[in-house]
Amino acid sequence: MTKINWTHEVEKRKENLLKDTQNLLHIKSLLDEENTFPDAPLGKGVKEALDIMLNLGEKDGFIPKNVGNLAGHLEFGEGEELLGILCHVDVVPEGDGWTSDPFAAEIRDNKIFARGAIDDKGPTMAAYYAMKIVKELGLPLKKRVRMIIGTDEESDWRCVEHYFEHEEMPTLGFAPDADFPIINAEKGIADIDIVQKPTGEETGKVEVISFISGKRYNMVPDHATVTLNIIENQMDVVQRFTNYMKRHQLEHHSHVKNGELILEVKGVSAHGMEPKKGINAGLFLADFLSKLELNSTASDYFKFVSRYFHNDSRGINLGVDYLDDVSGELTINPGKLSYIRQSGGSIGLTCRYPVTNNMEETKEKLNQLVEKKGFAIEKFKDTKPHYVDESEFLIQTLKRVYEEHTGEKAYLIAIGGGTYARSLKSGVAFGPLFPGRPDVAHQKDEYILIDDLLKATAIYAQSIYELAQ
Repeated sequence: MTKINWTHEVEKRKENLLKDTQNLLHIKSLLDEENTFPDAPLGKGVKEALDIMLNLGEKDGFIPKNVGNLAGHLEFGEGEELLGILCHVDVVPEGDGWTSDPFAAEIRDNKIFARGAIDDKGPTMAAYYAMKIVKELGLPLKKRVRMIIGTDEESDWRCVEHYFEHEEMPTLGFAPDADFPIINAEKGIADIDIVQKPTGEETGKVEVISFISGKRYNMVPDHATVTLNIIENQMDVVQRFTNYMKRHQLEHHSHVKNGELILEVKGVSAHGMEPKKGINAGLFLADFLSKLELNSTASDYFKFVSRYFHNDSRGINLGVDYLDDVSGELTINPGKLSYIRQSGGSIGLTCRYPVTNNMEETKEKLNQLVEKKGFAIEKFKDTKPHYVDESEFLIQTLKRVYEEHTGEKAYLIAIGGGTYARSLKSGVAFGPLFPGRPDVAHQKDEYILIDDLLKATAIYAQSIYELAQ
């Protein structure tokens, strides 16, 4: 096999790699279902990001293809078999509290700061440049290499569903959208809406007009707000609110507007696969509200949320906790909490469950509990777990390449997140986050270290070359 200095090849292209990464990060590629167009079914931002990648690939001599304006691919090489590199260009909402504009892609302290820097635009560009290096070196390959680009990974995966309805399934592949060394097990993902049944009877000294926290199942909400109509002592509620939030060391605000009391809480956002890394503002505000004399429907809702979700991300109180050796603990993140006076409350949650967990049994347990408490499961979307055996050619090759570049042992990891790797029978998540680095995906001031971006590019380039043999 030809001996190539992959690191040197990346260094030669460093300036262009950084420029192209920043250009991609400048685009506010958020799902926007309110403003769709025939050629942008998920909104202009995600379509613009897809177009940038397809145009860049065409300019560099790859064969581009737009698949229904939901996904696309860039391909080169020849052969019967297909190696897939699965990336996405959509991002989660930016959230508050950034030091710099989330889409400015500022470089400071040898880091690029932007929403999507580590998840997944930075890694997408690293993988793109890896393909470009292999192509420009004219190396002989026995497989075709295809980068598949999605635009709805952070929501409903409509991009990959549509893509694989119309396009070839790769024989093997990887997604540069998680952690190094190698992720060979991904938990199942069940997104569930639990909705309160209307009761009718209303009494209480405090009336909840509206309560809202969170936008996505897979994000820990960092903000919560409630509007209250208080029949008796408004100042008493404000004092109790202040005391509660100070006790928990949470940033909070209160003000009166048109005679109504508005309470706000700030938490810490994080990826919903590990709720303990964040502080769920909605759960803290719900717990506080559960202790007030509320109108009865609201009281039932907030007591339910507090009893079964507050300070319990493992489903213990719900009776659905589970653990296995392959992939760890079941986790629950209530990412979308809402209560409206006229219609009652709802909880939108993501449950990340272990590889050996039987989700049908878990759903039945959950169903029995919520029915007893005056709620119902209205949405249940289940994505099954994914597992690739260590002995496979894919994993053995990636282990060897990783160890060559880092001098460290390549061990296998299980995660609660879902990557596009699970779309493939033989697919794993592979980088870009190196061991020991903080995971800043979905958080404010998200960044990628430039040295890590370059190192990942070199690892991806050699991996593509060796997997395509």
